[in-house]
Amino acid sequence: MIATLISHPSCHQHHMPAGHPERPERIDAINNQLMANGIDGLLYQREAPAATDEQLLRVHSLEHLHAITRATPSEGIYFFADDVYLSPHTLRAARHAAGAAVMGVDMVMRGETDAVFCNVRPPGHHAERARAMGFCIFNNVAIAAAHALAIYGLERVAIVDFDVHHGNGTQDIFLNDPRVLFCSSFQHPFYPNTNIDDVPAHIINTPLPATCRSEGFRAAISEHWFPALEKFKPQLILISAGFDAYIDDDMSSISLVEQDYFWITQKLRILMDESKQLAAEQQCKGIVSTLEGGYDLLGLGRCAVAHIKALAKL
Repeated sequence: MIATLISHPSCHQHHMPAGHPERPERIDAINNQLMANGIDGLLYQREAPAATDEQLLRVHSLEHLHAITRATPSEGIYFFADDVYLSPHTLRAARHAAGAAVMGVDMVMRGETDAVFCNVRPPGHHAERARAMGFCIFNNVAIAAAHALAIYGLERVAIVDFDVHHGNGTQDIFLNDPRVLFCSSFQHPFYPNTNIDDVPAHIINTPLPATCRSEGFRAAISEHWFPALEKFKPQLILISAGFDAYIDDDMSSISLVEQDYFWITQKLRILMDESKQLAAEQQCKGIVSTLEGGYDLLGLGRCAVAHIKALAKL
């Protein structure tokens, strides 16, 4: 089955202050590497719709949506909160970023594809139910999970997050919802300094030391994530795909390489493929991945391509 790439032109139109690492060129860095590797023509490419209010409000408060809407400037760049900036087209870009993840779920559940990568921005995993923070406006992966639960009646959705920062927003949204298994690896201690203790069993937090390299990352994921995923038997896997733990990324001190992203994605793909041998209610329908961090442009492109190759079995 052909893998799918979803994006939208508005993702280029969300502007940040000059020199900010979360910039429109991130989208281009991935597209350019896909073309350079001859992969772009092997993917089904779709343009994302805008997420509806109904889809956003499954995970965010009405006050949060209203606050973003009211604060959106008609020109220039407005500092909103905690490294969140709004420009005239930010809300549109954020709706399309969330809409891409929703579309990915729809395509998987309709059997049109079994692997999706959403090349979108702004990212989402720091956005809590009622709070934008850390470059994030709406929690794209959480909106996708809530859509899968509400519209398709799924009982078990897994979200895996290998961004170098903890997915505090995703934890906040699903803290009391055991239908969602949330696995997050992250440099610790580090931004956003989430309280990772005393969480319920469906939250699998995997802190990594700043000195962590490939071997430590793979060992921690193998020990903490895979047994939980195999026991949970997700009907859908969603990925918060952050590439800022890459060795050349100045955002962190962890030193992962391209093959680490291929490795973890391939493991998730194998888990999905092997589930097809199980009873129908225990099968995983597919994987939807959405871009989070990754700020060294060359490294971002290469790591994302490794991730997409493993997703698409190329």
